Amino acid sequence: ISLLLIFILYSFSVPQKSKLNIVFIGDSITFGSGLTTPASSAPPVHASAFLLQKPTYRDVEFSNQGLSGKTTVDYLPASGRYFNNVIKAADLFYKDKEATLVFSIMIGTNDSAIKGPHGSPVAPADYKANLKIIADSLLTAYPECKIVINYPVWYSPNTYNSSMYLQEGLSRLQTYFPQIDALVGDYAITHKGHVFVGDTKAFSYFKKNYLTELIPEKGQQGTFYLHPNRKGAVSLGVFWGKAISKVVK
Repeated sequence: ISLLLIFILYSFSVPQKSKLNIVFIGDSITFGSGLTTPASSAPPVHASAFLLQKPTYRDVEFSNQGLSGKTTVDYLPASGRYFNNVIKAADLFYKDKEATLVFSIMIGTNDSAIKGPHGSPVAPADYKANLKIIADSLLTAYPECKIVINYPVWYSPNTYNSSMYLQEGLSRLQTYFPQIDALVGDYAITHKGHVFVGDTKAFSYFKKNYLTELIPEKGQQGTFYLHPNRKGAVSLGVFWGKAISKVVK
């Protein structure tokens, strides 16, 4: 057998490594609020690093579009610049036809608040409707993209900074989980293979490990825990990376 034929046979037998371009959508947790250098230590950084360690991927690029205090209402296309910034980031990535475009979404903390953030408190049905509008718009603009919707993560029931969350907010946050499941179930029929439930484990993980992985912050009802510290940002990034790796084959 000639060397050329051996090379051709080898090329077809070895799985080709994938390239990923990821746009992260979220709030202060995604942004990396409370970290000294969010640009190099926020969860999206660690999610991308996790993916690069896997032999499946040859290149991973990302854009962190997380913004502090934002809700699903803020990211609605009709609301303007926040969704437009997502589109600008995705447009740059979409030009690369060799890469898979992924949107990783984790939002809901501010939606769940009793008062403070724009549109809060957001009812469970409205949360689902808002996510659907966002996802529909992304699928229209980027038909081949994949959307991964992660469950929001735990915060302490006394969380109360400039916005009021408390136990009522934490309870409302957990009503969003079945809404995500239902929305993804709908897309499994209308857009099979494009919209997925992402991470579901980080909520319980941070509830158990908040003293070592979340930042203690002074609030109006004592010290509360909401944002990941450096260690927690790594953990959350790995949860997201695993979720993306699971759905992008």
